[in-house]
Amino acid sequence: MASTVQPQPLKRKDMAVTREGDQLTITPLGAGNEVGRSCIYMSYKGKTVLFDCGIHLGYTGMAALPYFDEIDPSTIDVLLITHFHLDHAASLPYFLEKTTFRGRVFMTHATKAIYRLLLSDYVKVSKVSVEDMLFDDQDITRSMDKIEVIDFHQTVEVNGIKFWCYTAGHVLGAAMFMVDIAGVRVLYTGDYSREEDRHLRAAELPQFSPDICIIESTYGVQLHQSRHIREKRFTDVIHSTVSQGGRVLIPAFALGRAQELLLILDEYWSNHPELHNIQIYYASPLAKKCMAVYQTYILSMNERVRNQFATSNPFKFKHIDSLNSIDEFRDVGPSVVMASPGGLQSGLSRQLFDMWCSDKKNACVIPGYLVEGTLAKTIISEPKEVTLMNGLTAPLNMQVYYISFSAHADYAQTSTFLKELLPPNIILVHGEAHQMERLKQKLITELPDGNAKIITPKNCQSVEMYFNSEKMAKTIGRLAEKTPEVGETVSGILAKNGFTYQIMAPDDLHVFSQLTTTNITQRVTIPYSGAFGVIKHRLEQIYESVESSTDEESGVPSLQVHDRVTVSQDSETHISLHWTSDPISDMVSDSIVALVLNIRQEIPKVVADTEVVKTEEENGKKAEKVIHALLVSLFGDVKIGEDGRLVISVDGNVAYLDKNTGDVESENEGLKERVRTAFRRIQSAVKPIPLSAS
Repeated sequence: MASTVQPQPLKRKDMAVTREGDQLTITPLGAGNEVGRSCIYMSYKGKTVLFDCGIHLGYTGMAALPYFDEIDPSTIDVLLITHFHLDHAASLPYFLEKTTFRGRVFMTHATKAIYRLLLSDYVKVSKVSVEDMLFDDQDITRSMDKIEVIDFHQTVEVNGIKFWCYTAGHVLGAAMFMVDIAGVRVLYTGDYSREEDRHLRAAELPQFSPDICIIESTYGVQLHQSRHIREKRFTDVIHSTVSQGGRVLIPAFALGRAQELLLILDEYWSNHPELHNIQIYYASPLAKKCMAVYQTYILSMNERVRNQFATSNPFKFKHIDSLNSIDEFRDVGPSVVMASPGGLQSGLSRQLFDMWCSDKKNACVIPGYLVEGTLAKTIISEPKEVTLMNGLTAPLNMQVYYISFSAHADYAQTSTFLKELLPPNIILVHGEAHQMERLKQKLITELPDGNAKIITPKNCQSVEMYFNSEKMAKTIGRLAEKTPEVGETVSGILAKNGFTYQIMAPDDLHVFSQLTTTNITQRVTIPYSGAFGVIKHRLEQIYESVESSTDEESGVPSLQVHDRVTVSQDSETHISLHWTSDPISDMVSDSIVALVLNIRQEIPKVVADTEVVKTEEENGKKAEKVIHALLVSLFGDVKIGEDGRLVISVDGNVAYLDKNTGDVESENEGLKERVRTAFRRIQSAVKPIPLSAS
C-alpha cells in the first residue's frame, strides 16, 4: 500500500503483540478523505473483506473507480454492499466481471432489487464514450447471478468470517455490517441516519461495542435543521415559484431521497386545492419500476408507512405523474419536475436545467449531498454563467436553493451514536478532508473515553492495528455435563471450525460437527522362519503384558501384547500382526516389527558359494554403472576407449582413467588431479570396506 498509519491500540493493553497474524489492516480504496467511490479493504488472520464497491460521480471511465490496482481481487473472501447508491455499488459489475475476484457478494433483498434497476438507468443516461464505459447491461445481468442476499440480523459465516447486518436508515434496504474475525469485531456503517423520516426507520444501535468502527463523516460538524423546518422551506419555495408562473426542477436520484420528497409533495398538494391545476412530474425511466419495488418492501419501512398501507398504498400518488423522457414533456406553464440524476451531470435533470436556467422565474431545489466535481455543486456558489451540454454558455438566472434532505448523519447523530457505542478505535471515511478533520478534533474533546483512537486515512493509506486474539476452546456434549475441578485434565477431541475451537468426546463428534469417527484395523505380514517361542521370549523382556493363546478356528498360536496387538504364527515362514489403529497401538506394532526383523538378522544363514560369486558379480557390474554415471555428471563427456580405459574430455583437454588401478594420464595436470581425486572419492563411496575386513 502507498503509506501506513500505525496507531497502537491493543485489545488487551497489558499484552505485547508482535505476531504478524495478529495485524489487522484497513485501507480505503475510495472514500478516504473524499465523498464517492466507497470501497474499504480489510484483512486479518489471512481473511479479507471488502466493504462497498462504488464509483465517484465527479469522474468518468476508469478514473471513477476505486483504486482496485492496490489489491489482489482474487484474495478477497467476502464483498459486502451496504446500499444501492451509485457511490457505494456502481463499480460492482466491473469488479465481478472484469477482475480476478472469485469471492462471495452479499447485500439485502431490497438493495439487490433496486441495484439492478439503478445501474441499468446509470448505463442509459451516462454520456460517455464506448472506451469509458465501465460495464454494460450484460455485465449487470451476470453480476446479479453472483449476488447473495442477507436478512437483517441474520448471521452468515464464510471461510471463518462471521457477519450480520443492522438497519441503517438512509435509504430502503441500507445496512450496517458487523464483521467478526477470530473474536475481533469491526462495524462498518456505510451511509446511515439515526433520524426516522416519513418512510424509513432510524439506524439501529448494535447491542455491543465493536473493536473498530468505520463510520461515515459526510457532514462533519454540521447540524441538520429539524425535519419539519426543512419540509416547510422546501414546500414554501416550490409554492412561491409556481404561484409566480415559474418552473421548479428538483434533481434527485431515481431511488432514495426521491420517494421521501414525493411523499411530501403529494401530501402538500392534497392539502392545497389551489395547486391542483399545476402538474408534478416524476421524470425517470425507472419511475413505475421504482414504485413497484417500494410497494413490495413496505414491511421494511417504518410504522407510519405500514399503518397507512393497511388502508391505502402511500406510494400510489394522487398528484404526481411519471415522465419517461423529455419528448413526452409539454413545457407549458408552471410545473414541478423531479428528475434524475441528482448531480445534474447528464440525463433528464441536465436537459431540463439547460432549458430553464436562464429564466429568473424558475428555481432549482437541490435536496441531496453535493459531490465535488458535479454541476449541482458548482451552481450552489451562483456563478453568472454555466456551460450547457452542447458546449455553449448561458446565464444562470434561475434561483438555486440547497435544502438538504440527505439522509446522512449530522454531528449530533454521529457523536451520540459513538458515545453510546464507545468503540476503542474509530476510522472516519466518506467525508471531505476539511470536514473530516474538524469532526475528528471535536470528537476527541467530547468522547468520554480519552483512549479512543480516531483515524482519518486517505485513499490507499493503510491503518494497521494489532490485536491479541487468545484461543479459547469450549467443552460441549458429554464433556460439558460435569464441571472439571481446577487442575483436572479434560480429554477429548479438539475440533476447529474457522476460528472456533470445541472439545468433545469422540462419540459426540458426529453430533456437533460434520465429522465422523472410524476405526482402522491394520495387518502386517512379516517373513519369519524361526521358532515362535523366541519371539515370545523377546517380547516378555520388553513388555509387561504378553499373553499366549490359540485361535479357536484355525488353531494358530498367537500372542496378545498389552491387549492391543495380536501376533500370530500364520505359517512356518510368516507371522502376522493385527491391531486397531491408534497412536499407542501403532507405536507398539512398530516396535514388534523392528524386534522380529532384528531376530531374523541374528539367525545364521548358509549360502552356496555359487550364489556368493553370482552376487559379487552383480554388485560389481552395478558399481561400474554407478561410477560411470557419477563421472558423467561431473565431467560431461566420458567414453570407454578401445583399451578399456575411460576417456574424459573437458574443454579440449583429455584424460585417460584406468578403472582397475585408478591411474590417470593427461597432459593437463589440473585435469589429471581432478579426475584422480574424483575417482578415488567415488570408488570409496560406491565400494565401502566390507564388514568381514574389520
